[in-house]
Amino acid sequence: MVNIKLNGVDKTIDAADDTPLLWAIRDLAGLTGTKYGCGAGLCGACTVHVDGKAVRSCMTSLSEVKGKEVTTIEGLSSDGNHKIQQAWRELNVPQCGFCQAGQIMQAADLLKGNPNPTDDEIHKAMEGNICRCGCYQRIVSAIRHASTGA
Repeated sequence: MVNIKLNGVDKTIDAADDTPLLWAIRDLAGLTGTKYGCGAGLCGACTVHVDGKAVRSCMTSLSEVKGKEVTTIEGLSSDGNHKIQQAWRELNVPQCGFCQAGQIMQAADLLKGNPNPTDDEIHKAMEGNICRCGCYQRIVSAIRHASTGA
């Protein structure tokens, strides 16, 4: 059993310590916004925040998050109106949408630490998140829009 704070709520996860956080979130907590992509931490579809920092939940064990705050896409904003989520909608970023929760979580982490990143900083921060549809220009535009309002 592992105690965490999941999207602001104290939660006890009844699973082995070596269970990947991704499966605890999806299968045990029932929060399916976080996606399984590659299982090797290479694509970013499973990105969540642990104590405010973006991590790959497929490569993070429950033992690594004991007593920590875990935020999924469902907990980023109670009403879905985090500035990055708003920018995503305003600029119609997703095509298929599969990777978008991970993209949004990575972008939110970037903007939290760097509220006005350059395009180079955006590219560097997002380089580990893969979009199968190639929406990279719209992703960068949305992050820029969320940071500047333009």
